[in-house]
Parts: sequence; C-alpha cells; structure tokens
Amino acid sequence: MDRIKTDLLIIGGGSGGLSVAAGAVQMGASVVLLEDHKMGGDCLNYGCVPSKALIASGKAAHAMTHASQFGVGNVVPQVDYAAAKDHVADVIGQIEPVDSQERFESLGVRVIRERGRFVSETEVQAGDHIITARRVVIATGSSPLVPPIPGLADVPYLTNETLWALREQPRHLLVIGGGPIGMEMAQAHRRLGSDVTVIEGAKALGKDDPEMAAVVLDTLHDEGIHIAEHALAKEVRRAPDGIEVEVEGGAVFRGSHVLIAVGRKANTGDMGLDVAGIETTRTGIKVDAGLRTTNKRVYAIGDAAGGLQFTHVAGYHAGIVIRSALFGLPSKASTAHIPWATYTDPELSQVGLTEEQAKERHGLNTEVVRFHYTHNDRAIAERKTKGLIKVMVVRGRPVGVSIVGYQAGELINLWALVLANKLKMKHVAAMVSPYPTIGEVNKRAAGAYFTPRLFQSPTVKRVVGFVQRWLP
Repeated sequence: MDRIKTDLLIIGGGSGGLSVAAGAVQMGASVVLLEDHKMGGDCLNYGCVPSKALIASGKAAHAMTHASQFGVGNVVPQVDYAAAKDHVADVIGQIEPVDSQERFESLGVRVIRERGRFVSETEVQAGDHIITARRVVIATGSSPLVPPIPGLADVPYLTNETLWALREQPRHLLVIGGGPIGMEMAQAHRRLGSDVTVIEGAKALGKDDPEMAAVVLDTLHDEGIHIAEHALAKEVRRAPDGIEVEVEGGAVFRGSHVLIAVGRKANTGDMGLDVAGIETTRTGIKVDAGLRTTNKRVYAIGDAAGGLQFTHVAGYHAGIVIRSALFGLPSKASTAHIPWATYTDPELSQVGLTEEQAKERHGLNTEVVRFHYTHNDRAIAERKTKGLIKVMVVRGRPVGVSIVGYQAGELINLWALVLANKLKMKHVAAMVSPYPTIGEVNKRAAGAYFTPRLFQSPTVKRVVGFVQRWLP
C-alpha cells in the first residue's frame, strides 16, 4: 500500500475541485486530486457546456424559421440531430484540455484516478494509496435525482448524463420536471423539430419570480411546447409506440422518449463519511459558514455542500477554502450576492431577493423599479423586445434584481457586482453605457429609480426656479 502525505487532498475533479487544486498548487501547497470518472465533472461533460451547445443548435434552427422579420425569407431548416450532437461533442472537446489530467499534472498536482473513501478521521484510501492530508476538500458534485415513479425502472429513460449519447432525434420528448434543466432541454428539442411535453408536479419554473417566469412560459407555449402543471407523475409504462406517463388525476401523456429532470442529489454515498465523523443532511454534507464539515480538517464545496447547485458557486467556494486552508484566514460563504440564470429564450436571471422576498423582509421600505425591453432601442432593432428588469431597492441600495429577456444572463453580471460590493443605485446611474446596447437596460432601470425624485419633485422644481432667477 502506497502511503502519501500532502498539504491538501481534493476528492472530486469537477469545477470546484479543479479550482481549488489549481489555486493551491500555484500558491505553493502540495496537492493530491482524486477523480474516478471524467475530469471536469458534470459541468463540462453532462451539464452546463453540452446543454448550452445544444441550445445554440436550437437557436440556429429557430432563427431560420423566423428570418422574415428582418427582411430575409423564412426557410425550413434541415436538422441533423446526430450532427447537432457532434457539435456538442466538439464544444466539450475544445474545453476539455483546460480540465485535463495532463494540465493539472503540469501544474504540479498529483492526480490519482481512483475513488476516495475515508478509512479514519485523517486518512483517505484511493485504490492502493492511503493519503494523509493537513486538509481535505470534498468536491464530489451531484447526480441526477431519479424519483421512485412506479414503472420508471422498466422503461428506457434519459437523464442529463445519458441524453448526450442519444443520436436518434426524439419524435416526441416527454420531460418530467419543469425546472431550469427541463425547460432548457424542452425548448432546444422543440426548436430542433421534436414534439415536446413538459410534465411538472407543481409550477413550472416555480423557484423564480412568477411575473418573470410567466414571460418565459408564454414563449414556450407559443413555440408549441405543451406544459402540464400540477401534474404529478404517477406511473410510467411502455406503450406500443413508445412510453406513457400517467399523472395524478388520470391524464396520460404519450411520447417516444422520456427525460427525467426533477433535480439533483449530492454525491456523498460510499465515502466512509461516518468513519471520518462527517455528518450529512437531507441535501448534502453538513457545513458551517466557512464550509467546514463536522470534521474540522475537512471542507465540502459546491453541490456536495448541499446548497445552491451552480458551477459558479463551486468556483466561489473554492476561493473561500483557499483563503481558509492555505492562509488560515477567517472566511465565510454567503449566498446574498450569488446570481443564476436559466438559458431559455428569453433568458431568466436573478441575484439577491425576489420582489416577494424583498417585501417580506423589508416591508414598506421596498421600492420595485421596472424597465421594459420595449423601450430599449437595441432590443427594438434586434426584434428582442419581450422582457423586463425589476430592481428591488431599499433606501437607495439594490437588494435583489430579476431580469427576463434577451441576454438576461449577461445583464445580471452588473447587478451581481453591485450587490457583492454593496453599491447603490446612484453608482449604476453614474455609469455611461454605450448606445445602442442591451446593457442600457441596466442604466435605464437606475434612471427609472431617480425619475420621480428629480423630474416629478416639487422641491426640485422650486430649487431650479430659485436658482434660475438669481443666475446672472
């Protein structure tokens, strides 16, 4: 048995683990990284990267059928689903070297392609290796949650991990789950020519601001996606021409393929966590504000920590751990400034509190400022006027922003900066935005906040009148 001593042991080679490894080794720490599957984790191989690549294929097809609004004739695209999947694979292949074992070994990380399991509070076994580390980081990510629907195990179903191997285009895709993943894949497949039905047990996009989600859902309806809400899947079974899903109440939906997109579960099984004195919760590993587990030598980050399940959160957690584990500095994770986006068309993004949350927390001190894309000249030129921004403001300081519309995922970046640095609306209003850009939506929202204070204020008008009478 090979015994290894190191400063930092990282279990999991996804985005969070790789961020910790790259940062720590370049700062002089000795680092061992364990990964028993694909380097890059879910994000590169099954999640963010392939899904956005397929969405891009769907957008290209959709643009061809809606070109007449620009004076170009509409055409029916010749969709090659297998070729679209080749595009997905090519995108992954271009990014893959950045996350590869070879790159990290070139940085000085010792990469062991084995599964890690605690054999004591201070030791982890990986194959023929026993590793003792000053600090351990669990970055094992998450996997698709497959609900115990009767009959599901007896039919061929897809998840976000198996979808990318599918080469035959679904004739009619049934999507169980109306969250971000389900809706993104529903729209991409519809635009590529599949019939699509979304089956959601509660409300589609139910975690987002209802006003903003409604804009997305209306668009999906218009594109021909059938969305069945409050339809809890009761049974899945084979049918002569494919698969049937029966929901509570008796309605039956029939399709050729079924995609399970009801959420994700943290990968914490078979790791010997109990041996190491590491407690878990219903959603993942129990951590404190500094991301330490109940074993103070061990951290958990990203999806494994049981909080927000986003790649950028795992990267943020990596910075918290590096400050704590390498420099011994107190460092706490927060969620108040974490943005997220759903990459439907139109996009949907959020940072901080929603309108409902802001009013619950701050009551009458909450002002809600709205600005619609219909008043943005670039959006008019691009025929992308469906959407709006809402900024929740308390005493001049934004506490939350919701955006739905073209490039909402890009626009939210500014507000993530504002919330992270506790800036005020005056700072956004002072920004000069180039004309004409979609980014003006942000500045105009700040302008909408100050409009009643400047242009509709009797006091301001009296002051201006007084000054004008006395100016030479």
